Amino acid sequence: MADNVGNADSRPDLDLDEAFGDDRPTIDEQEMADAAKGCGQAAIGIPMGHPAGVPMTGGHPGGHPGGHPAGTQRHGGARSMGFRPGGGEAAQAYEARTGIKAPRIIAWEITRSCNLSCAHCRAAAEFGAYEGELSLDEIKSNIDDITTITNPIIILTGGEPLMRPDIWEIIDYAHEKGAMPVIGTNATLITDEIAAKMAEHKIPRISVSVDFPNAEGHDAFRGQPGCFDKTIEGIKIAKRHGVGVQINMTVTTLNYQMVEEVHDLAESLGVDAFHIFMLVPTGRGEDLLDKELPPEEYEKVLEWAYERQKTSPLHFKPTDAPHYYRIIRQKAKAEGKKVTREEYGLDAMTRGCLGGITFCFISHVGDIQPCGYFDMQLGNVKEQPFSQIWTESKVFNELRDYSLLKGKCGVCEYKAVCGGCRARALSVTGDYLAEEPYCVYIPKSMRGECE
Repeated sequence: MADNVGNADSRPDLDLDEAFGDDRPTIDEQEMADAAKGCGQAAIGIPMGHPAGVPMTGGHPGGHPGGHPAGTQRHGGARSMGFRPGGGEAAQAYEARTGIKAPRIIAWEITRSCNLSCAHCRAAAEFGAYEGELSLDEIKSNIDDITTITNPIIILTGGEPLMRPDIWEIIDYAHEKGAMPVIGTNATLITDEIAAKMAEHKIPRISVSVDFPNAEGHDAFRGQPGCFDKTIEGIKIAKRHGVGVQINMTVTTLNYQMVEEVHDLAESLGVDAFHIFMLVPTGRGEDLLDKELPPEEYEKVLEWAYERQKTSPLHFKPTDAPHYYRIIRQKAKAEGKKVTREEYGLDAMTRGCLGGITFCFISHVGDIQPCGYFDMQLGNVKEQPFSQIWTESKVFNELRDYSLLKGKCGVCEYKAVCGGCRARALSVTGDYLAEEPYCVYIPKSMRGECE
C-alpha cells in the first residue's frame, strides 16, 4: 500500500484547506456555541473544511504553539504556491447553487498495483495488474467533470501510484485543469530520476508511511525485508530535489509506545509534517483487529499528541482520530485557553471526520466512497458524473447533517468538531450514523451535568 491516504485524514497535509482570510471565524467561535444551546443540543455548524487537510505543505500556518509564525512554512509547498483548494470560482458557484460545499480534497486510487504487501492495507493491494482500472482518458474525463464544481487537491494514491506509467500525464492534466496533485507513496521506488520528475511536474508534497523507528518492525509490518532502508532513502532523495515530505505512522498495539521515537526520526530527517493514524480495520487491516488500541490507550496517544505538538517543529496532526478535536478543547479549557487560529493554527479551523463533507475517495475502478475506509460504494464515475454523485448521494447528504448522528455522538456537545469516525462506526456496527465505538468520552447530557 502506498500510504494510508484512502481516508479523509491521511492525505498529504499541504496547509491548503481553506481560502480563509485571517478574519474568518474559527470553529470554536462559529460552531462551539454550546452555551447558547440546551444540554445535549450542540450547535450544528457548517463544516469548515480540513486544514490540509491534508491531506498541504509546510509549517503550521496559523501560528503553531511550536513557534512557527502565522503563514510561514518550513519548506515549499502548495500553500506557498498560493493554491487554495475548493476556494475557486467554480466551487463558490457550486455552493451558491446547491447549498453543498464542494470537495476540497479527493484521494484517487489511480492503481491498486503495489510492490509491497502491508499488514494494514486498506486496498489489500498486491503486485500485478488489476482488471477494470480507469484508463488515462477516463481519468482525464473525470478531472474535467470534477473541475466544473471545484479546484481540489487530488491525492494520487494506490496501491503504489508510481507503478502507473502515465502518472506524469495525469499530474500535468490535473494542473492544467486547475487542481493540485500530490502523491501518497511508500517511497521505495523513489530514485533521483523519479524525484526530479516530481519536482519538474510540480508535486509540492508526498506522504510516506513509517510505522516503526527501525527496520525490524517496519519491514515486518510492510511485508518486505529492506523496505525501511529504501523508504528512508526515498525520503532523503525527495527532499534533495525540493519535494516536501509528510511522514505518516499507523498506530497499533505493536508500536504505540514508539510514537515519540518515530516522531524524532521524522524530525531528524527534516520532513515537513508528522501524522499519526489510528487504525481503521478494513481491507487487509481486518486481520489486525486484535492489534487495534483499546479506547483508553487510544485516548492516551491523542493526549500525548496534544502535548507533543506544542514543541514539535513539524506540522503535527493525528488522523483517523476525530476525538482529537474534542481533546484539544478539553485541554485548552483546562489550561485557561481559547482554541483560536492564532494559538492553535488550523487545528482551530477544522473538524474530525470530513468524509463526504469536503473529502471523498475514488477507487481504481471508479467507485466513489466517503473515504477509503468507508466500505460502501455510492456510485461509479464510469456510470455517473462525479459531480452528480457528490450532489445527490443519500449517504453523502446524511453525513453532512450532524443532527442525524446517533447514540452518544448524537447528544455530544463536541459533535460539531468531532463527529466520530463514520468508517469505524460502519465497520463495527453496520451503521455509519452510529456512535463512535472507540471513544471513551461520555457527553454532559448523559452524565446529568446539564447547566
